[in-house]
Amino acid sequence: MNAIPGRAAFDVSRVRADFPILNQTVRGKKLVFLDSGASAQKPRVVIDAMRDAMEMQYANVHRGAHWMSERTTEAFEAARDSAARLMNASSRDQIVFTRNSTEAMNLVAHSYGRGVMKPGQAVVISEMEHHSNIVPWQLLRDSHGIELRVARVTDAGELDMEQLERLLADGKVGLVSITHMSNVLGTYTPAERIIQIAHAHGAKVLLDGSQAIVHRRVDVAALDVDFYAWTGHKLYGPTGIGVLYGKAELLEAMPPFMGGGDMISSVTFERSTWARVPHKFEAGTPAILEGIGLDAAIHYVEGIGYEAIAAHEQVLTEHALAKLATIDGLHILGRAQDRGGVISFTLDGAHAHDVATLLDQSGIAVRAGHHCAEPLMHRFGVDSTARATFGVYTTAGEIDFLAETLGRIKAFFA
Repeated sequence: MNAIPGRAAFDVSRVRADFPILNQTVRGKKLVFLDSGASAQKPRVVIDAMRDAMEMQYANVHRGAHWMSERTTEAFEAARDSAARLMNASSRDQIVFTRNSTEAMNLVAHSYGRGVMKPGQAVVISEMEHHSNIVPWQLLRDSHGIELRVARVTDAGELDMEQLERLLADGKVGLVSITHMSNVLGTYTPAERIIQIAHAHGAKVLLDGSQAIVHRRVDVAALDVDFYAWTGHKLYGPTGIGVLYGKAELLEAMPPFMGGGDMISSVTFERSTWARVPHKFEAGTPAILEGIGLDAAIHYVEGIGYEAIAAHEQVLTEHALAKLATIDGLHILGRAQDRGGVISFTLDGAHAHDVATLLDQSGIAVRAGHHCAEPLMHRFGVDSTARATFGVYTTAGEIDFLAETLGRIKAFFA
């Protein structure tokens, strides 16, 4: 079963054929991969692009004079153009390559937080943040005298917008750093409204788009967001490459994140000057092959189309919520009205790690633990959950098998 009866068809079988890893079996059972929120599988075009670059043209980028370096530089920099196009950024120079979204947010915390913000200003985050959007701001608080304020999450798993606005009311907030989609609750935050409120109170906004950009189109120009961070390995690309979008005037005002080769204009023992944005923030040899793989991944996603991806995953999410609701003793975290294909749950009488282990024995891969969001776990009174997350290759039949297997696990513990 690859589609929900009565709903628009999505050719998931054709998509699945693009992912060679999905053809394998686990302990004699067909692999059911429901952990794409942690790291998505890679289509053949990404694998081939990286292999071909290694086999046919590999060289260092930006500073070589020979044809292979020039060709590899063009292929690597094409990823910057693709990332700008994907997000509707007005210039490729607004795209900074990082190792991942964690480094992207640390870059903002270091270069904007220490380089632009003043002691006594505040940063606002929320209770639903990943640790990568909590710890950098704690470090900034402790080293730079920045106040850290936390916006509440409602029992339904949605951002408390009234309380958020109260946190901004005194005008001391310099930056609001909020997830665009929770990696635990699946909640989409109202990004447009957050940005409008923050700007009205003089604050800039960083959105953690690690999950959101996988499932929905992101238009940074329409959002008017100041910074947007995401990572390649969740968007069907390789690990080791991430993206930070920043408004040009902000990137220009920020000091470098790290020092070294490729981020300089000139160096003497007395002083150094910096390369132009975005290279000012990209010290050292970059993730060359990963950038080429990211470019292939972006083209792959664009080839499917965000409208088709969003529609497919909405159907899957609705189907999964309905199926899991029939299992007595299973509790899903959050009831947000606007949510995507991330479902975290507990099962009465069973620890999340035991649930995940038993699912694995049936060939089903899910996540278990606090999902790098311990404060959110505490907010909902749990120490861990099992988490199923969906991708373009997820089928309704796989969700049916998940629900069926969870029913057997429930009976086992009972």
